[in-house]
Amino acid sequence: RHMSFVQSVHGVRYQSKDVARAVAFYTQHLGFTLKHQQPPAFANVTLGDTAILLSGPGASGSRPMPGGQQQEPGGWNRVVLKVADLPGFIAQLKSAGVRFRNEMETGPGGRQIQIEDPDGNPIELFEPAH
Repeated sequence: RHMSFVQSVHGVRYQSKDVARAVAFYTQHLGFTLKHQQPPAFANVTLGDTAILLSGPGASGSRPMPGGQQQEPGGWNRVVLKVADLPGFIAQLKSAGVRFRNEMETGPGGRQIQIEDPDGNPIELFEPAH
């Protein structure tokens, strides 16, 4: 019998330079709910069953690696949010000053675009093909 130590996905961790600013972005622009915070080090925002764990300066989840490498925001791995009316949502986010990484792409599975949170962490907005 094989024992599984992994029980579930706890969340997606993003590094943040300003946790309060990140919480405002996720709750005001993307509809997340603030579940828990310990400013300035940490906050947990949720959407349905998905949690984004925002680790600020001094948080245990943002401390340097043993070799000294700093954990930094950004990169290309990302959370993907399923949305309705992607063009309408893009217009709303652009009017709010949200940063976009690219223009909307269309493929056989649907349409997507990448935005950034205030720290440069990527978020993909995806509208499945009908």
